[in-house]
Amino acid sequence: MTVLALEIGASGFAASRIADDVDTDDIRRIPIPAAGAWAKCQELLLEVAGGAEVTDLGIASAGPIDMAAGVIAPSDVPEWRTGFGIVEAARKLFPKARVPLALDGVCLALAERNFGSTGGVMDSLVLGVSERITGGVAVGGFVVVGRTGNAGHVGHVLVPGFDERCDCGGRGCLEAVAGGLAMVRWAREQGWAGATVPELLDAARVGEDIPAAALGRAGTALGRAIASVAALLDLDLVVLGGSLAEAGPALWKPLGEAVATHARLSFLPGLRVVPSQLGDVATIMGAGVLALSGMTA
Repeated sequence: MTVLALEIGASGFAASRIADDVDTDDIRRIPIPAAGAWAKCQELLLEVAGGAEVTDLGIASAGPIDMAAGVIAPSDVPEWRTGFGIVEAARKLFPKARVPLALDGVCLALAERNFGSTGGVMDSLVLGVSERITGGVAVGGFVVVGRTGNAGHVGHVLVPGFDERCDCGGRGCLEAVAGGLAMVRWAREQGWAGATVPELLDAARVGEDIPAAALGRAGTALGRAIASVAALLDLDLVVLGGSLAEAGPALWKPLGEAVATHARLSFLPGLRVVPSQLGDVATIMGAGVLALSGMTA
C-alpha cells in the first residue's frame, strides 16, 4: 500500500509518501510553474511514488474548491483559476487510488487535531498566515468542511477599520491586510524597497519602521478577526501557523492587544492564541490524514 499526500499552495506544490519511515526531508517541493501546471504536478507525484502502485492520494489545495466535483480554482495557479478537475486527473494517473480532496485550511485543522495543539479540545480555529491566509475550524470534535468544501476561509472575514481591496474582488478582507503578499504590497506603497515576504520579516526583525508597521497592522487585523470568529463559534483556542507566525513581537503584541480589546464577552476571557508547533509541513501532514481517512464529500 503506497499512500501519497499532495499540497497545492500559494507559492508551490509539495508531495510526499505517507509512511513511518518518511520525514520532512522526503517532502519534494516545486514552485508553481508558469505553464504546464498539471504536467509538472504529475512529474512530482510520479517521482514521489517511485514506481509503486498508489492506493490513496490526499490532496490539500488552496481555494476556492468544489469538493464534490473534485475541482480546484486556486488564484495563484493561473491555468487553474477558472477550475481544474484535479481529482479526475489524479485518478487517471493512479487508477486504483482513492483521491480525497480538501481545502488547505481543512487539512491544517486535521493536522493540528492529530499531531498538534487542538487534539484536547472540541472546538478550535487554526490559521495559516504566509503569503495568503488559510483557516480551518473544528466544532464538536469534527473539522468543518462546509457545503462546497470551503468552510474556514477566514482570510475573507471582514476586518473593521480596514478597507484595502482584496484579490478576491472585495474590500476589507483579513487577507488584504494580514496576508504576506498584501503586507509587501502595502509596505512598498509606503516607500519600502523590498519585494518578498522573507525580506519583509528580516527587515522588521532589525527594526525597519515600514516593515514593522506592516506587521503591526497585520497583528491588529488578525486579533480583530480572531475575536469575531471566537465569539461566533464559542472558541477558547486558536492556533496560528505559517511563516508570519514566526515574526515575533511585531506581530504577536498587536494581535494580543486586539484580542484583549475585542474578546470581552463573558465566555471569551480564556481565549488562547498559540503558535503552531508543526512548522511548514502542517498542510501536507493534513493531506496525509485525509488520505488515510479516505474522507470524501
